Amino acid sequence: MADLFDTGAGSGEPPAAAVPLAEQLRPTDLSEIIGQEHLTGPEGAIGRMVAAGRLSSLILWGPPGTGKTSIARLLAGAVGYRFVAISAVFSGVADLKKVFAEAEVHARTGQRTLLFVDEIHRFNRSQQDGFLPYVESGAVTLVGATTENPSFELNAALLSRAQVLVLHRLDEAALTTLLARAEEVEGRALPLTDDARAALVTTADGDGRFLLNQAEMLFAAGIETPLDTAALRDLIQRRLPVYDKDREGHYGLISALHKSIRGSDPQAALYYLGRMLTAGEEPLYLLRRLTRAAVEDIGLADPQALVQCMAAKDTYDFLGSPEGELAIVQACLYLATAPKSNALYTAQKEAWKSAKAHGSLSPPKHILGAPTRLMRDLGYGKGYQYDHDAPDAFSGASYWPEEMAPETYYRPTDRGFEKRLAERLAWWDEQRQRQQEGS
Repeated sequence: MADLFDTGAGSGEPPAAAVPLAEQLRPTDLSEIIGQEHLTGPEGAIGRMVAAGRLSSLILWGPPGTGKTSIARLLAGAVGYRFVAISAVFSGVADLKKVFAEAEVHARTGQRTLLFVDEIHRFNRSQQDGFLPYVESGAVTLVGATTENPSFELNAALLSRAQVLVLHRLDEAALTTLLARAEEVEGRALPLTDDARAALVTTADGDGRFLLNQAEMLFAAGIETPLDTAALRDLIQRRLPVYDKDREGHYGLISALHKSIRGSDPQAALYYLGRMLTAGEEPLYLLRRLTRAAVEDIGLADPQALVQCMAAKDTYDFLGSPEGELAIVQACLYLATAPKSNALYTAQKEAWKSAKAHGSLSPPKHILGAPTRLMRDLGYGKGYQYDHDAPDAFSGASYWPEEMAPETYYRPTDRGFEKRLAERLAWWDEQRQRQQEGS
């Protein structure tokens, strides 16, 4: 049977025709779970727990429609635990107190309770803390389900008492198996061509529940002639990609975009840019990150990188979406294909560190302005050499505080425009050395 979200059937048995397809395909054994064999197999964490007959508290982290609820329910049955399920969306403190009190009563009779908490990340920090004494005492074995990164959304204390297991999005093979099981239950094939069938799997984006809902709609539509891909696209809705602009998916994709640019892979960078824009990300947020990449990862290896980003920002402000998004694409591709250097970024960190370490040293007097007689009498501006009057517009004078030896922060690479800068800096260093030797 398929691996699907467990909606929790009522006490009555509805007619077979009224039972949703996802409910009919609910797995009845852990071996029927699709796509999570790394956890449920003999060598997986869940498989080992079942073999030992004892569970530890778990956090099941994975995308929607991958079987978190089904796994929890089947786990309880596999080891003989009492199963209780609540949702953090609909439950409050009073509900939790009732669950814990009942679990303690059953614990005194030797009956362990598996408490499944769906959307556990929606409980606030103090509510999460409320689980701790009952988990520690063994009154409940907690199995929480979340689509969000537990390290961001759950208390450290709760995480330390539970093992985090990662569920995978269902791949093409798993989803194809799921469709075959749906056809077996219905006793007929989906009214689709082979290409349309493959397209249907793609629309699910790894979500088994969504795929079965689409299949159920197709079975109920009374279609006589198999649909091709175009006809299927007109009939069904594509599942929107999982993307929350303030959560882990958001930060993961922006990191992937930035690192693809740094790694000079324009194709991957364009893919992640497309992922974010089509999911509704704010274009100006992306432009800000592109501009950061321009100065952090390219800098003076190609000074035009920053110009491209600012031009893209102005163009998007002028045109808006979707036309202005082409300017964002141009900036992204320019950055990904530009020569790379973090010399500017490194120089800034070293210079800031040095500035904090050396405190409030005064610049040498010869480069200080002297607007008053007192300042002139103290030597301010005395001996200053105007570089434009020197040969090659270079005096070779020292501009460092007298109490501080010159330091080197900026070390240009031999890539792009920085190669020319490196040659220029080397020539100036040579001239300074000659002047010091001649003085």
